[in-house]
Formats: sequence, structure tokens, C-alpha cells
Amino acid sequence: MVLALTLGGCASLLSGGDKSVPTFDLTAPTNFPVARAGRGQLVVNGPTALQVLDTERIVVEPAPGQIAYLDKAQWADRLPPLFQARLIEAFENGSRVRVARSDSAVTADYVLLTNIRTFGIQTFGSGPEAVVEVSAQIVANGSGRIVAAQVFTSRVPAIGTSGAEATQALDQASDQVLVDIVHWASRR
Repeated sequence: MVLALTLGGCASLLSGGDKSVPTFDLTAPTNFPVARAGRGQLVVNGPTALQVLDTERIVVEPAPGQIAYLDKAQWADRLPPLFQARLIEAFENGSRVRVARSDSAVTADYVLLTNIRTFGIQTFGSGPEAVVEVSAQIVANGSGRIVAAQVFTSRVPAIGTSGAEATQALDQASDQVLVDIVHWASRR
């Protein structure tokens, strides 16, 4: 009897039990044209973000300056490495820029630095809205000088605040920011 209870408890833990949380991923945009190919090799550093965003949890802002998290929903990874992976995929999918991760052995001509400023659902105002804002800088690897800098923002209405509805809107907003960053960096 003790063995049956123990095995039953293990099965519950392995299946996630009652505490399993739906997990969502971001996609990388595909099939978008880029006017011209950038020159040189680009290394994409991991994005920086405030601690409130450096998590698997999905941010909701019920009022300006107030932060909460969605119950019963999480990202597939902490947001900064997840965003970095999708940014690299976006470069690979949409441009001819030679791109690599910062932890690779590639000697790059340029380094792309990003800071995730906002990445969440705002529920105040006219209704739920996904807001993604990312600051980006291209730095010349040899001189360490910033050769370009820009802030990218996208807002997409969300049909609701459930995990699936919120992450779908955030994915669309993220895709727009990723496409904009690829276009911008490819012109450098």
C-alpha cells in the first residue's frame, strides 16, 4: 500500500500535478523582405532587462507603474534569452547579415546590444494591449563606438488576458519589433 501511494505521488509530480502551468513560446518572423544585406559579421549579445522582466513570468500592467504577472501562464524560458534566440532567428530568416550568438567563437565586426524596456500586457486605457519596447545599439567591435542606436516599439490589441490571448498579442508585437530591428541593422 505504501508503494502504491509513493508511485501515485511520483506520477502526479512527473505529470505536473495540479501545479502545471501552461507554457508559451515566442516565434521568429519569416518571409519578410530586407532591402539590402548588411556588411560584416554581427554578434547578438543577450538582452538586458530589469528584474521584473528577467523571468519566465508574463508581465501585466493593470495601471501605469503597477506590475503584476499572469496566473497560469509562463514563457518557455526567461524573457531575455528567449528574445535573443528569436532575434537571431529573425536575422537568419530575413536578411543576409551573418549573425551569431555572443557566446560563439565568432570574431564580429559589430555587436548588437539590446535592452528590453517593456514586454507585457497593459490592461488600463482602452482595453488590453500588448506593448513591446526594445532599445538597440550597434557597436563597432574594433573601436567600441556606437555606430547606430534606436528604440523600437510595437503595440497590438489583445483580445483578452488569458495566457493564450496575451501571449498571442505579445508574439505579434514582438515580431514587429524583430522585423524592425532586422531592417534597421541590415542598412548599417
